[in-house]
Amino acid sequence: MTDPALTADRPPRTRVWSLIHAERAALAADLADLTDEQWETPSLCAGLTVREVLAHLTAGASLNAVSWLAGVIRCRFDFDRQVAVRLAERLGATPGDTLEHFRRIVPSTTKPPLPAIAMLGETIVHGEDIRRPLGIRRDHPVEAVTETAEYYRGSDLVVVAKGRIGGLELVADDGPFTTGSGPRVTGRTVSLIMAMTGRAAYCDELEGDGVELLRSRCGTA
Repeated sequence: MTDPALTADRPPRTRVWSLIHAERAALAADLADLTDEQWETPSLCAGLTVREVLAHLTAGASLNAVSWLAGVIRCRFDFDRQVAVRLAERLGATPGDTLEHFRRIVPSTTKPPLPAIAMLGETIVHGEDIRRPLGIRRDHPVEAVTETAEYYRGSDLVVVAKGRIGGLELVADDGPFTTGSGPRVTGRTVSLIMAMTGRAAYCDELEGDGVELLRSRCGTA
């Protein structure tokens, strides 16, 4: 069955790429002055440091459909192994290498066989996976987080999100995003996105009768 997120109306592809490029550039700027110790900070992705998550983002922006499929076959359809192998390829010898590799893909439009909006979601979500443990806050453009939230509310394609928010009403207090019905969850759009994608820490920033139910559905990302 086709995922609704692949067929629903979405913003023009060129506009999505401009949002992706802006988010990547902002992340690179935020990480420019990290110490070696900060690069080893555990991210919100279990078992990965912030440096490793950045390498993962670089890897995702370096794979087209052909190279992605070749890697999957080489890893015998072990997708976790594929992710680990590609991450290692983009890590580099030092944190400076890792950041430089990421800077090179800021303007890239290369992607695996996913819609461009999914790449925007990956950039925002993993950017927050990196920033929050480092105490860095980004005020994401409302357009970028709203488009991302609209994508995740109807998709379980890359990460379970649609299934996680069933029976809940989500309402952003900093933008136009709203979805669902049931016990209400309100907060910043980016906090809703992070909770939708399983980051329980962001439930602390949310309010409403539905927060604890959403928290209970969050696992380790």
